[in-house]
Amino acid sequence: MIELRRADADDVDFLVELAAHPDVQPFLSPHRARTREDVAAEVERSRAEPERFGRLVIRVDGQRAGAMGYELASERHRIANLGALAIHPDFRGRRLADDAARLLQRHLILELGFHRLQLEIYAFNERAQRHAERSGFVREGGKRKAYRKDGEWVDSVLYAIVREDLE
Repeated sequence: MIELRRADADDVDFLVELAAHPDVQPFLSPHRARTREDVAAEVERSRAEPERFGRLVIRVDGQRAGAMGYELASERHRIANLGALAIHPDFRGRRLADDAARLLQRHLILELGFHRLQLEIYAFNERAQRHAERSGFVREGGKRKAYRKDGEWVDSVLYAIVREDLE
């Protein structure tokens, strides 16, 4: 059984180790919190501002399997940016990220009242793009040579889902 729950102080070491895992790290934004201190601050913020910011843990049968997050992008327009999705390699191949994404979509749109959820994926991360499309996100376009990654400019792909897509 899969569940999402807000991260707490006991999850900080798991989140740091997950982000540093060699099969996870290359696909995460370099702006993501990686140190124990920074991750702990994000977890604290998530607990203090749940309608604006979230660091969530994906659990499967009671075990930590991954993480995901969101941040308010526009209060007026009720838009959230999603990111920090990472599944531990031991749990890959089960489509857990798809199920977790759908749970997060429903929570943010139906319970917290967001209208639009958006995310951006490195264009080389084809696995993440397939995940986005399987979990209901609509590809909206891309940015050419938008980010410097490992000394080279890379493209990104933009996805979003709006309330009407869930209905």
